[in-house]
Amino acid sequence: MASLLKLHLIQKGFTLIELMITVAIIAIIAAIAYPSYLEQVRETRRSNAQADLLELVSFMERYYGENFTYAGANLPFINSPKQGNSFYNLSFTAAPSATAYTIQAAPTGGQAADRCGTMTINHNNQRTPANDCW
Repeated sequence: MASLLKLHLIQKGFTLIELMITVAIIAIIAAIAYPSYLEQVRETRRSNAQADLLELVSFMERYYGENFTYAGANLPFINSPKQGNSFYNLSFTAAPSATAYTIQAAPTGGQAADRCGTMTINHNNQRTPANDCW
């Protein structure tokens, strides 16, 4: 009889307190990690847009080499990334002299909260914003 009572007192499994502490620890770790994850995703999308801007600079220079003007050029693509969900809208403006241009990437959708905002590059390879965004 004593051995039967002893078997009954042996604890199996986890208590509710142990489970709640584990859930709380996981929640704290997730709360710390998630914003960092989102920033990494934004940086990846920004890098993709920068690569697309540089590709458009190359396109504009080829266009100028063939036409001796930037006026009248149509960008081969206007979204970044080129396929899938768009996170940047790409556009260009030719200067009235038609010998200068500015290409810009404006964040949209999930990228709108990006700290760098709209990125631009011109015919002289001047880039904005000039801080650590490029």
